Amino acid sequence: MQHIKKPWGFEKIWAKTDHYVGKILFIKKGHRLSYQYHEKKEETLLVLEGQLEVEFEKEGQRTKVKLKPGETFHNPPLQKHRFIGIEDCKLIEVSTPHLEDVIRLEDDYKRT
Repeated sequence: MQHIKKPWGFEKIWAKTDHYVGKILFIKKGHRLSYQYHEKKEETLLVLEGQLEVEFEKEGQRTKVKLKPGETFHNPPLQKHRFIGIEDCKLIEVSTPHLEDVIRLEDDYKRT
């Protein structure tokens, strides 16, 4: 299992094929991922522990939804989004294998 440290927590890649990728993400309370989008990557997440806020663009407007354990969120290509840890939270993310397909629009950690 590949463990990748991130400024907001970490991710563990537990499955990787030519067709899909499975990850476990841990987001620390009060931290958030980049506001970003993907040109090809499609992803669905399942909250395992803690509370997560998802900020995403719908019909040209930013909106937010709070998710608790057992709830899911689907993110299609080109949808702008970010994940925010309301509490320490653990997620499962299943996606297409386009791991480098990240276009960051805003980033708290000054990554490009």
